[in-house]
Amino acid sequence: MLLAHQVRRILHFEHHQQRAHSRLVSAAIASAPARSDHHLPTADRGRHRPGQAAYRRLMLGLAAGGFANFALLYYVQPLLPALVARYGVTPSGAAAALSVSTIGMAIALVVVGPASDAIGRVGPMRASLTAAGLLGVASAVAPTWQALLVLRGLAGVALAVLPAVALAYVREEVHPAAHLRANASFITGTAVGGAAGRLLAGPLDARWGWPGATLAVSGLTLLCAVAVCLLLPPSTRFTPAAVRPDALLRDSLRTISDPVVAGICGFGLAGMGVFVGVYNAIAFRLQEPPYRLGGAVALAYVVYLSGVAAPSAVRRVAAAWGRGLALLLAVGLMAAGAAGVALRPLPAVLAGLGLLTFAFLGAHSLASGWVVDRAGRQGLGVAQAASSYLLAYYTGSAVFGVVATRQWQVHGWAGVTALALALTALAAAATAWARRHDPGPAGRPAPR
Repeated sequence: MLLAHQVRRILHFEHHQQRAHSRLVSAAIASAPARSDHHLPTADRGRHRPGQAAYRRLMLGLAAGGFANFALLYYVQPLLPALVARYGVTPSGAAAALSVSTIGMAIALVVVGPASDAIGRVGPMRASLTAAGLLGVASAVAPTWQALLVLRGLAGVALAVLPAVALAYVREEVHPAAHLRANASFITGTAVGGAAGRLLAGPLDARWGWPGATLAVSGLTLLCAVAVCLLLPPSTRFTPAAVRPDALLRDSLRTISDPVVAGICGFGLAGMGVFVGVYNAIAFRLQEPPYRLGGAVALAYVVYLSGVAAPSAVRRVAAAWGRGLALLLAVGLMAAGAAGVALRPLPAVLAGLGLLTFAFLGAHSLASGWVVDRAGRQGLGVAQAASSYLLAYYTGSAVFGVVATRQWQVHGWAGVTALALALTALAAAATAWARRHDPGPAGRPAPR
């Protein structure tokens, strides 16, 4: 009952955050949903707008897809100790169950976006979620550790499609004034999915073991895949484009050579390394004395609620002081949160974890917008900038998620803390580098 209550709280707060985030950007068009397209510029006619049934279906479909994506990706995090017991691997070995998925996503992101420019948007999103759900079902009964890693890696590749394609689909099919609101629907779905996957996995494992927990989350993914198939309107404005690998490589190298893009990618690598590393290792620490939380460890992930208001709070700071300084402040709060998790009392551990979550989710929302905005202002490849950031982001998750659990295994929580603080220093240095090359008004969010 307590768990169900917390999940309902997450859903309520996420819905409230989505409404607050989108109110200003949608006000100009939401007040007149019944108007025809004739008053719009020719390029915007036929695009989905708030108040239309197709727009509501699109929003719900994106939210369902985002939910499934992150629930299936992250539900293994609180189950890492269970994987140690089931497959006889070390804690750092168990962390590979998440790392192979995130590295699969990172590699696939490089090719999925450009490939979708040639083959379409909606079809790949539908197929990828279905494939990921089926791979999840298979992983529930994986007979060996190696088989599980292969299945989780393939699931990561499949899960890369939705985040790589969804925002391009929104840009093509949704009226520009409603882009942020539609993007927020997808991001809200990912946040709720990531929280729900972590919260539900522990109790499901305690009741039915790894197979039952995995089948439940995979079944939920397949239900969301059905929702995506039924709800997402087909593309009407997609125009296939030829994929030229040589031009793609040239544009990617030009984009990542920009000092600001490179700095923001450095933040993504190190920041995500801190976040996933601490969350991976905390699952083991809370099973040891003096805590011994057992299945109740899932309730530690309720602190994910602290991240609900983070994007809007960090955005307000950035609007006043610039993106660079706001991101530096968020990195400082990440360091403070990592230090708080190192304390012994459980309330202090959870408070530190909450502060780390708040700071990272706010910083990530700011950095992901900054890298795209910088690319657009400099005439660089926007898609390449976004892909480069996500590649760094998921590489940080894959590498440092394993390193952190290794640190826990060899050096205890002091080793995890040392790694987290070193990575926050790297994130701060990368952010300062980006701020140095994009200072003042240019480092502020574009007006909405």
